[in-house]
Amino acid sequence: MAISNRSAQVLPDRLGALFDSHHRRLYQLARRLSRTGDDARDLVQETFLRAARTPQSIPDGTQDEEAWLVRVLVNLCRDQWRRRATERRRGLHATALHVAAPADPESAVIAHSVVWRALEALAPRRRAVLVMHELEGAGIDVIARTLGISAVTVRWHLSRGRRQLEQAIRHQGTRS
Repeated sequence: MAISNRSAQVLPDRLGALFDSHHRRLYQLARRLSRTGDDARDLVQETFLRAARTPQSIPDGTQDEEAWLVRVLVNLCRDQWRRRATERRRGLHATALHVAAPADPESAVIAHSVVWRALEALAPRRRAVLVMHELEGAGIDVIARTLGISAVTVRWHLSRGRRQLEQAIRHQGTRS
């Protein structure tokens, strides 16, 4: 009985330590992968709920923990993107972009909208690689380790993703 009480206490302590160590980094990544702060908070919350449901699958060591949590978060984002794409195909999806107020709000809203539409056209993993590299500043090796793919695959996604983004942005510019 004493052992089960002790392990019942270890789980909340470990989850609390995970949260304290990694929630800021996860929120920053989630914010760049999602449209709103609320969506980002939901993704981080779901990431930690997954950790609570399967604590035995969380590796030991700060770097390994973070990589595992980032993979969970990216997978949740991918699932969310797929659901939205399916809803969009069915004509049910209509959302507004959340845009911070910059110096020239009208131009910023237009640019933000164009970039979001271009990003949404990318495959989920390619979008995650681009966001992690271009917006988060993560290196190729870090992204490869975090997503569990090879560095060559990361480079391929970056190259293809950049070309696709450029084409999508140009295409949207010609329609305006």
